[in-house]
Amino acid sequence: MKKWMFLAAGCLALAACQEKTGYTLEGTVAGAQEGDWVYLQVVQDGGLVKQDSAMVKQGGFMMAGQPDSIPSPRYVTYQKEEVRLTAKVFLEKGTIRLSMGEEKNHVSGTPCNDAYQQFMDKFVAANQEVNAFYQQIKADTTLTAEARAEKMKELERMDSLSMEMVMRTMETNITNAMGVDLFSMYASSFPAEKMTPLLERIPADYQAHPGVQKVKEYFETIAKTAVGQPFIDFTMASPEGTDLRLGELIAKNKLTLIDFWASWCGPCRMEMPNVVAAYAAYSAKGFGIVGVSLDNNAEAWKKAIKDLNITWPQMSDLKGWQCEGARLYGVRAIPATVLVNQEGVIVARDLRGEALAAKLAELL
Repeated sequence: MKKWMFLAAGCLALAACQEKTGYTLEGTVAGAQEGDWVYLQVVQDGGLVKQDSAMVKQGGFMMAGQPDSIPSPRYVTYQKEEVRLTAKVFLEKGTIRLSMGEEKNHVSGTPCNDAYQQFMDKFVAANQEVNAFYQQIKADTTLTAEARAEKMKELERMDSLSMEMVMRTMETNITNAMGVDLFSMYASSFPAEKMTPLLERIPADYQAHPGVQKVKEYFETIAKTAVGQPFIDFTMASPEGTDLRLGELIAKNKLTLIDFWASWCGPCRMEMPNVVAAYAAYSAKGFGIVGVSLDNNAEAWKKAIKDLNITWPQMSDLKGWQCEGARLYGVRAIPATVLVNQEGVIVARDLRGEALAAKLAELL
C-alpha cells in the first residue's frame, strides 16, 4: 500500500514539474464539431510543418509540451471544407488560452501572447481605419487633384501613426520572442538607422533567428543602394518581350527615376498621375523614367500601362514580389523610387508627389 502511495506521489510530482516548465495550450474553434482536428505547425522552408495535433472534444481542444529554449511563434490551424483558420501563438511556459474564429482570434495567458494580442487589437483597428479612408478616397470621383493630394497626405499621416505604434511595441518587447518576431516582419519598413539600435538590443540567442538574419541582409542591401552609391545594373524584358538594360537607359538621361510599381498596387496607381506630370514637365530637360513592374500577369501589366498613360520604358520579369530588380534595391513596399544621375550615382530614394517635383526642380 505504501509502495503504491509512493508511486502515485511521484507521478503527481512529475506532472507538477512538467506543468511548471512546460506549456499547455487550451483552445476553442468557432464552428468546429466533435471529432474535428486542430494542428500545431511551424514554418520551415516557406511552408507549414505539423508538430502536434489535437481532437476537438466537448467544444475545445488541448495540447501540451515543452517549449523551445527560446520561445518562438507557432501556428494553430483548422481546416474543414471551405473553412480555413490560422492563429499565431508563442509557445512559452504556462497556460496559453486561444479562441479561433473566422472574424478574429484571441490568445492570452502568457507574457508574449498577452503582448501580441494587445498589439494586434490596436494594429488591426488602425489598419481597418486606414483602409476605409483609402477606399473612400478611391471611390470619390468628385475630388479635384488638389483635394485628392490633401486626402493622400492625411492617409500618410494615419499610416505613420500606425507604424509608430509598431515601433513602440518593438522597442518595448525587443528582448522577447514577440518583439523579435515583430522586428523580423517590420524592420524593413523603417530606416536602417532607426533599426540598428534595436538590432543591437536583441539577445544573443535570438541573433540566429532566420527573420533577424534576413533583416541584416536587407540592411546590407540598403547600404549598397543608399544615396551616394552607384546604381546596380540589371536586365529585364519590356512588355513587347525585348531585353532592356537599366544602365543603357540611365546613360541617355541627366536624371533617371527607377519607378517600382505594379498594376495591382492601389497606392501605385494613385501616385502615377504625379509621376506622369513630372515626366511631362521635365522630360525635355533630360529627365527619364524606367518603370520596373512587380506584376506577374503580363496582360494586366500592359493594360495598366495604357490606362495610366505611361509612356516611358517599362521592364519586368513577371515574378511579382520575387522581382530580381526589387531584390537588388531592397524594395519591400511599393510604390518605391530610386533617382540616379547620368554618372550612375544614386541621388535620392523614395520620392513621391511634391517631393519628387521639388527634387527635379532643384537638380534640373
